[in-house]
Amino acid sequence: MASDPATSRSWNLIDLGAATAVLLAVAGVIWSPKLGMSVARATGGLQPVTVTVDVRGAPAANAPALIRGAQAAGKVAIVIRNQPHGTVAVKRIVPLERRLTILTPEGKVVSAPDPNQSVFGSFDARFVLEGEGRRTGGGVVFGNQTLKIGAPVELEGDNFRFNGTVTDLQIGAS
Repeated sequence: MASDPATSRSWNLIDLGAATAVLLAVAGVIWSPKLGMSVARATGGLQPVTVTVDVRGAPAANAPALIRGAQAAGKVAIVIRNQPHGTVAVKRIVPLERRLTILTPEGKVVSAPDPNQSVFGSFDARFVLEGEGRRTGGGVVFGNQTLKIGAPVELEGDNFRFNGTVTDLQIGAS
């Protein structure tokens, strides 16, 4: 018995390629990180996250002016593992003082502020940032990237770009 060409259809390579493309597009939409964050935000999965980033030894002619400018802007762009996250709010910026420590001939340890810090103009500060993230088994997901203490990040403002290190993470109301 011959099959009716109108009722049976065979698949060729073009049909299989088109079906695969459609399935990949649907999977991409479902597993999209931006969509995942939107779903997490809508379901209440996102929580406030406070991230502390220390920037040490960055050359700057006028570090106090940079701190004032960053605080006035109220936000910085953050890059985690070379992936832009967007902007986050600056809660506060704390200037860090470099200290020199010496051992005296009597065996005592003495510490004093580094007098060269003002002469050689380096930027040492602690940025306390606020954003949204969610806790996972591997850490805190912040900007679609898992963020842990010790992770290198880049902070960018209107007139600066600093490399820093995450030194503290807090999830929830702060």
